[in-house]
Amino acid sequence: MALSCRENYLRNASFQCPEYMPVNIAISAASWIEGGDELEQVVAHHPRIWPNFEKGKRDWAGFDLEKYTAGANFRDAWGCLWEANVTGLEGQVIESPLENWDSSDTWRAPDPLLTADRGPVDWDGIRKDIEARRVKGELTSGGLPHGFFFMRLTYLRGFENMMIDMAIEDPRLWSLIDAIYEHNRVIIAQYLDMNVDLVGIAEDLGAQTASIIGPEMFRKYCMPTYQKLLLPCRERGCHIVMHSDGYIMDLLDDLISAGVTIINPQDLCNGIDNLRRACKGRVCICLDVDRQSIVPFGTPTEIHELVEEEVRELGSSTGGLELIAGIYPPTPPRNIDALATAFEDFQTFWFDGRGKQ
Repeated sequence: MALSCRENYLRNASFQCPEYMPVNIAISAASWIEGGDELEQVVAHHPRIWPNFEKGKRDWAGFDLEKYTAGANFRDAWGCLWEANVTGLEGQVIESPLENWDSSDTWRAPDPLLTADRGPVDWDGIRKDIEARRVKGELTSGGLPHGFFFMRLTYLRGFENMMIDMAIEDPRLWSLIDAIYEHNRVIIAQYLDMNVDLVGIAEDLGAQTASIIGPEMFRKYCMPTYQKLLLPCRERGCHIVMHSDGYIMDLLDDLISAGVTIINPQDLCNGIDNLRRACKGRVCICLDVDRQSIVPFGTPTEIHELVEEEVRELGSSTGGLELIAGIYPPTPPRNIDALATAFEDFQTFWFDGRGKQ
């Protein structure tokens, strides 16, 4: 009997012999704007990758375009002022509410039961949606907003200020860490109360060739919060998927020991061989397929060869590998088509007799 998508996903995450490799391609709002009708044709041609797509109803990947419009700044619930340079893509904080510590006397973290980062939160609606997914036998998940801790510190204090705080061991930093932890704890508690299968956490800890924060500083300032947030998830049997852009090889052991069961690293900046040595068979790899060179600028053949290499090197007949890709400008529709075709071609590689160990 064929496994449901939920059963297959959980088997893959736990190395329990799934029937196929989970794959996902998420198209940014900026790429939808750029690709238009031609991109719709590509997506409609791959129902295995985008099973619920309907022409004329583009998937904006959860973006509220009013808050991702170039030149239209907005202030989030934490008091950070954001500026976007490209409509449909994440912007950057240009004004930090705690740039001066004196402001901490009046600043307060938002109430996570009332508001999300960029607008009101409807927990009753979220609960009903998760229950509807459970009734249909679908995977259920919840998680923290991108930039939930380390990046949040940089948003609130400003990057340079925050790094100096850590370097000089400013005692005021611990109060801010406690406030962010408590905010995140409440969010996770809501999802655990809904008995979700998966909790997602995401923030970018890496630059192109090194982690932004060194292992020693990470263990001192980040690990305690990571551990406190993730322990209740593991006690409830939830899988924890952790996403980070950039080079994170020096932090992988700490992330896994904190409780991460599915790691979502970028492929080429970390190195396929490095990821194989550090992760294969130890933690499920949700591999973020290249978005910097081959996928946006390569040929369809190069894209196919990259996916094949990654599946051969990191996959297994017991599972433990899934592929995801984020699509951003200037990736042309023909390359998105090639990527979807490669995902389809190799989705069953380890399970249909082609892959032999």
